[in-house]
Amino acid sequence: MSTLYNRSFLRLLDFKNSEIQYLINLSSKLKKLKKNEKETQYLKKKNIVLIFEKESTRTRCAFEVAAFDQGANVTYLGPGNTHLGYKESIIDTAKVLSRMYHGIEYRGHNHNIINILAKFATIPVWNGLTDQFHPTQILADLLTMQEILPKKKLREISCAYVGDANNNISNTMLEAAAITGLNLRLVAPKQCWPNKQFFSQCRLMSKENKGTILCTENVEEGVKNVDFIYTDVWVSMGECDKLWTDRIQLLKKYQINNNMIKLTKNKNVKILHCLPAFHDKNTILGKKISEKFNLCSGIEITHSIFEKHSNTIFEQSENRLHTIKAILIATLIKNNYSC
Repeated sequence: MSTLYNRSFLRLLDFKNSEIQYLINLSSKLKKLKKNEKETQYLKKKNIVLIFEKESTRTRCAFEVAAFDQGANVTYLGPGNTHLGYKESIIDTAKVLSRMYHGIEYRGHNHNIINILAKFATIPVWNGLTDQFHPTQILADLLTMQEILPKKKLREISCAYVGDANNNISNTMLEAAAITGLNLRLVAPKQCWPNKQFFSQCRLMSKENKGTILCTENVEEGVKNVDFIYTDVWVSMGECDKLWTDRIQLLKKYQINNNMIKLTKNKNVKILHCLPAFHDKNTILGKKISEKFNLCSGIEITHSIFEKHSNTIFEQSENRLHTIKAILIATLIKNNYSC
């Protein structure tokens, strides 16, 4: 779509529903071409820089493989590899990189940093994650939903996001619902609800697009008849033990388990998780939290539920590759890529 050429991808609210749907359709087409080994390289001689101030598995791999598949060259700058904001200003960094590369990916903390990068760069800047938003993840989630329910439009699909509803995933889910009309329920304790002004803005947009957004503490009300239940980890690496204690006590009843599945009244409900997931004790952090709080079968999701829905969850993870590839092509190639 020509309207996407040379544009940055910072948050979903920067785009129209038709543009988001175009990216989803393009992602689906690129996924099929890759599976059939019929992919055409549109990004030959393109140079892309990946700035990671936060560590990553899926986001880094998805950007690198997407670029390599398309014939682009990649420079990876990991935590501590740049002078960004410390010895060199964000503005100067944006101007320097714009003279060497065709696109910049940034994964870091404050969303204002990526806003400044995009403002002063003359090339597209893509958000690999900030504390406020994670648009490449949610685009992959929307693709996954449409793959599972191909006969439904997004505004006909309902999804309950359970757990901490005041993070970058829930914020971006709100934006997705506002744009597409996806029926979204945020199911969380009030202490974990999103910013009121931001929530009201998204809810108003959703109504205009014939969708609904609900925020509730009531699990039964939130998950009844939904097509999908979505969750994320409750604690992250580096957060203090006191926060773990408060968060786990607060969110215990929002764990995805057999009881929650029954409350949906939908035997075909699917589970989404953006990963990593603390569904067992096979990680250092997962084991530490499980033993400290006497959690015998997972934290935000039980092991049995995770395993039952693992095909969907790992397909969701793979879709990061295809949606990121679509973003790269749509923003770096001037001619309209028809899908």
